[in-house]
Amino acid sequence: MAKASAILSSQKAARANQRNALTAGYLGWTLDAFDFFVLIFVLAPVAHDFHVSLPKIVLTLTASLAMRPVGAVLFGLMADRYGRRLPLMLDIIFYSVIEVLSGLAPNYKVFLVLRLLYGIGMGGEWGVGASLAMESVSPKWRGILSGFLQEGYALGYLLAAAVYSVVFPHWGWRAMFLLGGLPALLSLFVFAKVKETEAWHESRTDWGTYGRAIARHWKLFLYMVGLMTAMNCISHGTQDLFPTFLQRERHFSPEITAMITMISMVGAICGGVVFGLYSDHRGRRRAMVTSVLLALVITPAWLLAPSVALMVAAAFLMQFMVQGGWGVIPVHLNELSPNELRGFFPGFAYQLGVLFASSITYMEAVLAEHMSYAKSLGILAALVLLLGVPVIALGPEAKGAAFGKITPPGGSP
Repeated sequence: MAKASAILSSQKAARANQRNALTAGYLGWTLDAFDFFVLIFVLAPVAHDFHVSLPKIVLTLTASLAMRPVGAVLFGLMADRYGRRLPLMLDIIFYSVIEVLSGLAPNYKVFLVLRLLYGIGMGGEWGVGASLAMESVSPKWRGILSGFLQEGYALGYLLAAAVYSVVFPHWGWRAMFLLGGLPALLSLFVFAKVKETEAWHESRTDWGTYGRAIARHWKLFLYMVGLMTAMNCISHGTQDLFPTFLQRERHFSPEITAMITMISMVGAICGGVVFGLYSDHRGRRRAMVTSVLLALVITPAWLLAPSVALMVAAAFLMQFMVQGGWGVIPVHLNELSPNELRGFFPGFAYQLGVLFASSITYMEAVLAEHMSYAKSLGILAALVLLLGVPVIALGPEAKGAAFGKITPPGGSP
């Protein structure tokens, strides 16, 4: 009887830790995205207060994105060497402090430096948080929980929009950045409630073996970078200039533009979970290819819907499909990655993909100057969606891979 009670107690503790690890990864990514998107809503007021042009403030967004690979390397290597918990806590505290300091910046130069530093924190969170969550949860539910985890990014966008509507009119842009310090409290939750993963304990190795493992799997890493470049082109190609298209070409008011954009993010959250669940049953590549092909089918309605109601529906469905494919990314990259490299490989590949895909929005903007926004977004969205299909379909898959055993020399992940 005592033995049965001990087993039951152990199982309850394991389930609680799974929930806590997933919660930590999800909230870390949500609040990281919130801290980034806060600036999106206050570009003009920040430029006004610092007496600089709007493009100079936009440059600080680029600066943050450019530094994300640096954060992925630093915190990813730390996660593989010292465990997932400590780097995640340090990263959350780091980007929270930088966010608060951004709200206190006295001038543009200081603000620019702080946004560069913020990019390091943003780049470090996803890889460490995703590896902690995916190594902690049951393999049976990795797909659906991957979708839930990834769409913390969309929730962060929604939170930033909500805070902007409530805080900015009364307290200005600096108060929004000061609220960005609250995520630091999440580190206390991680410290108190989340245990280090068994997979890390079993895969931990010395630096020499670790370096040889990186060299041995360089082809896999290059594929992962290519995959993430394609996926980031798809995501940014269908998100970044869509509000501009709604305002400049469809002549929607800021209120309607915000409403359509926020509803599309609800679609993103739903799509990530649905396609994540689908990937648990039919495979990671099939789920991603299906979502990308359906996004391609929806593209004409997404840009040419004749009424507000149809535009809302098309925007919801477009991001449902696009982010449906993205919902599979955390589990897919973590399953593909060698056990001893799981803190480093997924996050660094993700952030390099962001960097290499960063020109897609600029290309759309330049093309829109020579044709309509609808044609520009439609042509490039269709192109990256079509290119994404073979990149996904022809790549490897490791659905249900066991976490915890070090990949043998010469073996496949």
